[in-house]
Amino acid sequence: MRLAFVPFLAVAVALQPAFCTPSSVLKPRTRTNSLLISPAALPALPSAQQAASASADAGLNLTNIQGDILIGMKKNKELFFFFTIINSTLFRSQLGSGILPLITPTSQLLAVDTQPTTAVNLAFSQRGLTTLDITDDLGDTAFANGQIDNVASILGDETSNWESAFAGTSIHGVFLLASDTVDNVNATLSQIQALLNGSITEAYSLQGEARPADQQGHEHFGFMDGISNPAVTGFSTPLPGQQVIDPGLFLLGETGDTVTRPAWAKDGSFLAFRQLQQRVPEFNKFLVDNALSNPNLTADQNAELLGARMMGRWKSGAPVDLTPTVDDPVLAADPQRNNNFNYSHPGFDLDTDQTHCPFSAHLRKTNPRAGLTPENTANHIIRAGIPYGPEVTDAENASNVSSTDPSLERGLAFVAYQSDINAGFAFLQQFWANNAGYVFEIDPIIGTDGLGQADVPRSPSGLDPADPTRIITIEQDFVVSRGGEYFFSPSLSAIQNTLAI
Repeated sequence: MRLAFVPFLAVAVALQPAFCTPSSVLKPRTRTNSLLISPAALPALPSAQQAASASADAGLNLTNIQGDILIGMKKNKELFFFFTIINSTLFRSQLGSGILPLITPTSQLLAVDTQPTTAVNLAFSQRGLTTLDITDDLGDTAFANGQIDNVASILGDETSNWESAFAGTSIHGVFLLASDTVDNVNATLSQIQALLNGSITEAYSLQGEARPADQQGHEHFGFMDGISNPAVTGFSTPLPGQQVIDPGLFLLGETGDTVTRPAWAKDGSFLAFRQLQQRVPEFNKFLVDNALSNPNLTADQNAELLGARMMGRWKSGAPVDLTPTVDDPVLAADPQRNNNFNYSHPGFDLDTDQTHCPFSAHLRKTNPRAGLTPENTANHIIRAGIPYGPEVTDAENASNVSSTDPSLERGLAFVAYQSDINAGFAFLQQFWANNAGYVFEIDPIIGTDGLGQADVPRSPSGLDPADPTRIITIEQDFVVSRGGEYFFSPSLSAIQNTLAI
């Protein structure tokens, strides 16, 4: 079912790989505005020329890598269309001639005049590849087993909250369609369905959309999202404080990927998808009920302070490690400064100091920076999600309770790319966010007890900078997993030469 909450220039043409058919060569576009968003706080994408130079030095082929993998959290409208293959022969026959020309490579997204009306990416679950008679071992057990296998022991989800499509066996793949209007997205979906001529059927879909006006780039709790994505060697120029990671941690077969893969899997990536419902009214009520007591702040500001301490950033995006008790929107909007911190401060013990940033803060739990020596470069993901669902209604605000109406559900369509799911997304959730033994606390935003139980109390310290030893107990989950799946996002050459017939 479809949920109601309806997220190159000449040099690039010269770089088109040999597998591209004439119909897939980039054509002139009439687009005058970007299909991507670009909040000031987020790292800017490289220009087409910058990316071409960096990728050439590193040996990356950006015309072969699907566009969503390296772009990050910059989508305006994006539909996740999960499908079941019902005629694999017909489906494969249309991949090369019909679908491949619609697939958007990274290179095509870096300049407005080369962007398509709607960007299209495609990924397959293990069941989907098996249905297509692709039996090669891609070297990732989490992908091979599917996300449902991770639920209890690794992710800690309460499976009764999962959407039935994710709990079943019918999802073979997902189309990701991104544009600046939902009408564009829907028109492209209709085109894809016509091309595939009844070879697939819809298993589930989720429409994502950037939040309105000055909330663009913020998730539903109100916090700017995506600032901490790493810089990838061969694609982006690092900003101060941004970690630089080998492409092989995200792309199979590239520098830094140490697993043996089939040759055709090179430049593909594993996509971890999660539908994460956010209980915004309950979160806001908790902040008000447990507001801190800084005498220089108003009651509302003290509530905002607690939220910032739980997240690790102010809603503006300013890190609490740099501005522990008051927001700094100017700092937040400056990518030269808003990620330039590592939790260490002269005169403070890194192992005990929570006056700057709590150990349990979501940002710190999922990226400890100087908390590990040397800094961790093995467990990273590129986040590429988008909010879904409407803004909080007046009735929900008045009652402090999220509506049970499915059309009013809101949250984050979480997307993470990596070359090893167990070292990427699953590691961050199991060993860092859910692990009370890791820097002493469970993540107050996304952490669970790891046993699949809901609303298990968490008791982090450090949330009150005036008294870091004070315990503030959290007795409810503000983020509820509605399920998900693991997918493989193949390169364009793999679609042409291996998956299509």
